[in-house]
Amino acid sequence: MDSDNDWTAILSDHPIFTLPKAFSGPVSKPESFLELSSNNLPNFTLPNEDSLAPSGRRQVMLLKGADLILAAGKDIRMASLGDARLNQNSKKTYKTLHTPNIQFDIHQMVLNPSGKLLAVAGAFQVAVVVLPRSTFTRLVPDTIDCKSVQLGQYYHASHASAPITKIEWHPWGEAGSTLLVMTIDGKLREYDISTDTEEPQQVLSFMPEKKSKSFQAEDPSEREVVSFALGKGTADWGPLTAYALTRSGDIYAICPYMPRNASIPSSYVHSLECFISAKREFLAQDTSSSRNLSMLYDYQHKYVSALIKQLPPGTTFPALSRSVLMHPPSIVRSSPARQGPFLLQPSPCILEGSDGGDATDIVYLTFGLDHDDPDYEGGETAHLGAVVIAFQDGRIDVCLDVEKVEARWDGKQLASQGLPMLAVYENIDLGLVSLLKQSYGDDTTSVELLQGNHVVFSQDPIHDDIIYVYHAFGVHSLHLGPVLSHLASALRIEGDDSEGNLDKALQELICTSVQPILSTYSVERRCSNPVTAIAVPNDVYLTYTIFILTSAMRILSFPLSLQDDDARHRQEHVPSEEINQDPEVSFFVPLEGPAEYISLLGDEPYKPPDIFARPTGLPSNPRLVLPPSASNEMKLTPDTLRYLGTTVANLTSQIHEIQLAFQSTEARVVLQQQELQRQVEKCREMNLKVRRLRGETLIQVEQRMDTIQERQKMLLGRLDRTLQALMEKACPELSEHEMKWFEELKRMKEDISGSGRYDEGSLAARTKQLEKDFGRIMPNLKALAEKEKRHKERMVENTRTLGVSQAFELGERSNHERARINEIEKELVRLADKLSLNLERPPGT
Repeated sequence: MDSDNDWTAILSDHPIFTLPKAFSGPVSKPESFLELSSNNLPNFTLPNEDSLAPSGRRQVMLLKGADLILAAGKDIRMASLGDARLNQNSKKTYKTLHTPNIQFDIHQMVLNPSGKLLAVAGAFQVAVVVLPRSTFTRLVPDTIDCKSVQLGQYYHASHASAPITKIEWHPWGEAGSTLLVMTIDGKLREYDISTDTEEPQQVLSFMPEKKSKSFQAEDPSEREVVSFALGKGTADWGPLTAYALTRSGDIYAICPYMPRNASIPSSYVHSLECFISAKREFLAQDTSSSRNLSMLYDYQHKYVSALIKQLPPGTTFPALSRSVLMHPPSIVRSSPARQGPFLLQPSPCILEGSDGGDATDIVYLTFGLDHDDPDYEGGETAHLGAVVIAFQDGRIDVCLDVEKVEARWDGKQLASQGLPMLAVYENIDLGLVSLLKQSYGDDTTSVELLQGNHVVFSQDPIHDDIIYVYHAFGVHSLHLGPVLSHLASALRIEGDDSEGNLDKALQELICTSVQPILSTYSVERRCSNPVTAIAVPNDVYLTYTIFILTSAMRILSFPLSLQDDDARHRQEHVPSEEINQDPEVSFFVPLEGPAEYISLLGDEPYKPPDIFARPTGLPSNPRLVLPPSASNEMKLTPDTLRYLGTTVANLTSQIHEIQLAFQSTEARVVLQQQELQRQVEKCREMNLKVRRLRGETLIQVEQRMDTIQERQKMLLGRLDRTLQALMEKACPELSEHEMKWFEELKRMKEDISGSGRYDEGSLAARTKQLEKDFGRIMPNLKALAEKEKRHKERMVENTRTLGVSQAFELGERSNHERARINEIEKELVRLADKLSLNLERPPGT
């Protein structure tokens, strides 16, 4: 391995991984306090224990780009991994963030989407820290003052309040300032850091309040919420759904839920509107639908319409999507209803040797949402979701979200007819029970350490089908890619028997690839250093690696392999009917009948043995990171010998599998060499045939083609003569209609061409005469038009010489003269009447 990329060697002596101050000094605690053993088991079983013992959910390390952030007790430390790699020989340093408001041991850390705010939580308290800029390493002092503020001190400040189980930033919070805090009593509180840090904006209650005068015979674990998750999706209610997991394993959901100040993509709102419209249209066609269901969809339509009204003008679909500030609609007065508990069908299996264990974490996974192919149309696989649940005993339930959760509100008329359902696809065993039984034998107390185990999920930031599971005994990797490809190929098969193909695919179970990465359990001492955090960088300046931190502040790293997501889509099976329909490919489809050449390799592509397949790049056997022993001598006990025997047996089995795989691979190589020789011989034969065709055979073919063409001409001539003879024989004289038609054609020819050469009445002669007249008259017309144009221009110029005032005076003068003329006319008429004279009418009347 390249030393520059071996992060374990680079960070092994980094001072940032020193233990907190509580483990140094005269009254310090022993390091065994951080170990999970039968002596320290009570410190790991109490979620409300605010101590350094890693009880409950722990996430004390994360990456912000190339910067490492670590929580050690009450301190928050930061260091640059880039500087640590470049300056390996120099002294390594780190910075401590000075946050006086944080006076509690940090159990969880979460970075907001913008990377500027860090949320930290202890057993009861939660705070937000404003992180320094990326140039913090250039500062001289070892301590950096940072602004920090505690959230909801009325709800999370005292030991009497409900313990905090999980914190998470909402991905759609405006400016990345919406923090969700879940407490063990089932209250999910939403805090907007930019608005109010004391009072939550919204509170979702997954557990109803107990009635003081009532008695309920229920297990207390059914009312303790241990984790929550946010749904996902593209055109359904998934992103507006919150899931909660109780300690007993029950799952509840609340939908719709969105932050008080949310930044939602406009494309999602339009897609949700289309989804609701399609539901209502389908319901209108179904005459057997109930009135409650119709009212429910009406409420959903009102809710989505209120979201549509908040979009800015001009936001149309399918235009380019953009994030829009929105607020939860208040058009539905009822509060969102709690849905659940979910029915798990079929019922999950309990691991052998375990009593079931408590549930610890839940995660919602989606596949195919970020496909970059512009021609990809999504389909059902784009909405394929999975709910993964973890338990203390190492059981992982993979459930398919086949019945999507929809928005519901409280009310008798909107009450659900049944419980929601999740399809249990697979039960995964991490092997923790068998690991403990190896050291304890048949002792009934062998699984007691599982009570202090808390299994936590961590999603890979690059591949959405890989999740990491860390717990008190190590780390495992779950690769759901094979399951995804199998289900996707079944869902994409169209036809009348699509449901049958899906059932057949579900019967052919493809399991999740489980890879153990790290083991921290010591068989000799029967104790373990729990894993408190894992981090996978998503930065171009850091290699694709997984960093693992144990409770003893020991850091380990494993390089990972990037996977080609497009290759998975290319490898999916394409039906042969679609291949034959493609005109570009149909040319290469072999003809019907026996094949001319049969390959020794067969039709199926070669698949390397599974023992050689390492898609993630992780080692085949987990690395052992054991707690430090008090003595350097190793004691051989029956448990140690039993563990060594089991390990040797596993290694021997792997060696045997590798040998068999090598033999099969070697046989495949020999077969490919033989096939290569056969293909070379076949190519030589084809070359000889081509040369023969290009030589004498080509000349013979050309001569034969010339002969065929001449023969074709002769046949065409004979065909014409034969056809003419048949026509003359069938009708030797012209019919009456044919004679009339020919006479009409003759008359039309005379009208056009004329009866003679000098016929001036023909259309051709008249057309020529018109052309001559047109050529003679056209110059005079052009000259006249030009003269008229000049005359108009002169008239316009003359009118332009008279000003407005002059025209006004001229008009007044003209009116005055007209009035005098009228008076004179009247006077002349009066005088003529007196003299009895007849006058002619004046001009202009």
